[in-house]
Amino acid sequence: MKQLINVPERVVADALRGMAAAHPELTIDVDRRVVVRGDAPIMDKVALISGGGSGHEPLHAGFVGRGMLDAACPGEVFTSPVPDQMARAAAAVDSGLGVLFIVKNYTGDVLNFRMAAEMAEDEGVAVASVLVEDDVAVTDSTYTAGRRGTGGTLFVEKLAGAAAEEGAPLERVESLARRVADACRSFGVALTACTTPAKGTPTFDLPPGELELGIGIHGEPGRERRPMMTSGEIADVSVDALLDGLPRGGPVLVLVNGMGGTPLLELYGFNAEVQRALAERQVPVARTLVGNYVTSLDMAGCSVTLCPGDEELLRLWDAPVSTPALRWGR
Repeated sequence: MKQLINVPERVVADALRGMAAAHPELTIDVDRRVVVRGDAPIMDKVALISGGGSGHEPLHAGFVGRGMLDAACPGEVFTSPVPDQMARAAAAVDSGLGVLFIVKNYTGDVLNFRMAAEMAEDEGVAVASVLVEDDVAVTDSTYTAGRRGTGGTLFVEKLAGAAAEEGAPLERVESLARRVADACRSFGVALTACTTPAKGTPTFDLPPGELELGIGIHGEPGRERRPMMTSGEIADVSVDALLDGLPRGGPVLVLVNGMGGTPLLELYGFNAEVQRALAERQVPVARTLVGNYVTSLDMAGCSVTLCPGDEELLRLWDAPVSTPALRWGR
């Protein structure tokens, strides 16, 4: 496989150096692997911290900035960051009102963020944690106990980030983040496997005429393999999987997400089918975001995330945000 890298061992450090050059508004410690808002710590504000293995960009470092995260901790490719990173981030962004850890439900992330919370609390930082487990495809896997954390992470970071920016206390930010995390549902589809820099070849075998329904963002297996389907057929399967158990009646926020190797031309066409499928099932759509936001390196494919949106959540979604990957309002 051809990749735009120097050597696999330096791919994360090189990416962070490039990000630092492109975004001087951030403070990026390349060696210690911590990305922080340049204006942190912000007085009278709860700080939000997330992180995880690299390879899912722009998650999480691309969401550091006003209205979302105060810091992010990138690990090696598909590998959890270590507790020292999170503890260092907490010390850098805490203004005295505490920090919220937003954790995707993968075993390494859960254990390391738990250790980091203990380290930060030993230093006098108040820490709350919220677990994101929104993937409806698989209940348990090699990587998790329970559902995997995927696209719902974006909604948690944006909505809780807006609440924190408004000055909400830690208990309120935690409660809102947990409500969003509990409500979100995601479902992913792989058209091709992803290729890690260290391996240099596809991480699993997916024949050209087949797709994987319910794939994980590290290439974990999903529910089943099928012969290649049309965009409309994939949308119907995805929406039906998402609506099974999702509270019905109100409008939803929709994320139509690319896995890294799918062009926007296809994603917008797929979004048209997702909107059609939701309309046919009488699910009103309040907001839609389309693009590559929670990726799996160069995997071709897509995921759909639904988040029920009441008046408060819609207001927080519309609140200004200014990060490298998500930006609107003033």
